[in-house]
Amino acid sequence: MSRTLSELRHAQAQLLESNKLEAIGQLAAGVAHEINTPIQYVSDNTGFLETAFQQLVQVLDETSRVVASLTAEEHAPPPLRDLTEKFRTMRLDWLREEIPRAIAESMDGLERVSTIVSAMKDFSHPSAAEKEMTDLHDAIMTTVTVARHEWKYVAEIETQFDAAVPSVPCLRNELNQVILNLIVNAAHAIAERLGDSSSKGRITISTALFSGEVELRVQDDGAGIPAAVASRIYDPFFTTKPVGKGTGQGLSIARSVVVERHGGSIRFESTPGAGTCFFVRLPTAAASGEAVERGVSMPPLALTVGAR
Repeated sequence: MSRTLSELRHAQAQLLESNKLEAIGQLAAGVAHEINTPIQYVSDNTGFLETAFQQLVQVLDETSRVVASLTAEEHAPPPLRDLTEKFRTMRLDWLREEIPRAIAESMDGLERVSTIVSAMKDFSHPSAAEKEMTDLHDAIMTTVTVARHEWKYVAEIETQFDAAVPSVPCLRNELNQVILNLIVNAAHAIAERLGDSSSKGRITISTALFSGEVELRVQDDGAGIPAAVASRIYDPFFTTKPVGKGTGQGLSIARSVVVERHGGSIRFESTPGAGTCFFVRLPTAAASGEAVERGVSMPPLALTVGAR
């Protein structure tokens, strides 16, 4: 009876989480669309200012030479002398260096905003009713961009992608959620180990191709998972975080998505105080089709705690 009640609570929590994520996704997609238009015309206007400034500088340089030549004459009129003084006080050489730099920084900032908006749109785009071929590397980079505020203060992210990895059949937004949960957990583990230190840890995200499967690894040098709780980390509602800091649903949902929804597997290796690495394996298109055709059961969950 207690197990049935626990399973019911888990199913309800997953449904609520799914509904919440869908609503947030729709909202994020709408916000991203609304931001995209003003960003586009601000970028266009900034590009115009860059070109216009270059043309103005050419005119100012020529005007400055003409004024200097005329002012050198013995009976130069007072207005020319006044203009010469204005050229001197306006610090034209300094402006020639600083304005292009300011415009370039603005263009770079706008490009970053555009990248984030694009990532938000991709991340929040709802999956089709059926699995679709998805570029795993693109999904990873999209999620890294969206989750930047979670990791940028505590870690550097390094990616090591295997070029041989093919697209995989999956529900993209659910896969994005798995990657997001793993990145956020890695960032939190690093923050726990670092405490108030100003140094940063490292999160390494890598992919590899095996026979019939694609493997995604998310490795961190955080606090690690204590052996005493390692067997419970996929349990619904289980969390080692303080009240209000975690729901205990992230890894439970990740396992459900990977194993039950995609016929894959998830496991981890962890050394307390040194870090954790999660391994997610997903079947390729051929392997996925064979599994469906033969009715192959989902692979068992593998748990390993120890040195990597």
